[in-house]
Amino acid sequence: MKDPATVIGIGLGLVVIVAANVLEGGNPMSLLLLPPMLLVFGTTILVTVAGGTIADAKQSMKAAVRAFKGGDESTGGGDLVPHVVKLADRARREGLLALEDGLADVPEPFLVKGVTMAIDGTDPEEVREILEAEIDAKRRTDAQSAKFFKDAGAYAPTIGIIGTVMGLVHVLESLADPAELGHLIAAAFVATLWGVMSANVLWLPLGSRIKRLSDLECARMEVALEGVAAIQSGANPRLIAEKLRSLMPMPAGTDSEAA
Repeated sequence: MKDPATVIGIGLGLVVIVAANVLEGGNPMSLLLLPPMLLVFGTTILVTVAGGTIADAKQSMKAAVRAFKGGDESTGGGDLVPHVVKLADRARREGLLALEDGLADVPEPFLVKGVTMAIDGTDPEEVREILEAEIDAKRRTDAQSAKFFKDAGAYAPTIGIIGTVMGLVHVLESLADPAELGHLIAAAFVATLWGVMSANVLWLPLGSRIKRLSDLECARMEVALEGVAAIQSGANPRLIAEKLRSLMPMPAGTDSEAA
């Protein structure tokens, strides 16, 4: 796990909620009621899927896994600069065909794809168009995944209220048994709790995380694209390093190695 921000944030957020409940004299187990949890989580996911396609839902699940794990995109492309500079230097000395042997050491498939097209003699403008199209497709796909979880965050509180109303109907049906009313009313409001909590502690943070990782990964791909263009043009490796640094959205610890 390269960037545990989501695991830390959501995990500790839940710990704080449980701790606050305990400090107030509550019992955390009283919140773990299967019917309201099933209603809130199950219905939220299902109605969110209903707002898109099955393919959208599958892609969103993959994006959620990536959101929890993080990855090389968190560097914004800084780790690619030394590789681009090395390839540029070799291309100036030995020609583009000499780069084929060095691609095995490049950790970014997108950069490898661009350099491979350059080695094959593809026109620079065509290389740029192809890579830009791939970046745009990546951005649109990730935007849909982020929207999936933001939509879930919008649905969950309302579904929680539905669960509470259902529970209160059951309470009204049990007025003849006053001893049970307190327990039934408390259980009814657990659905609202899970609806609001899941929206603000899980769904919305996941949507924001996917959007942020997408921005960083697209920035990383743009660094690779500009690197390929610079290699094809035969630019000075030091100038390439400076140009790529200017494209990065955040400082990266590997940048200094490029010089």
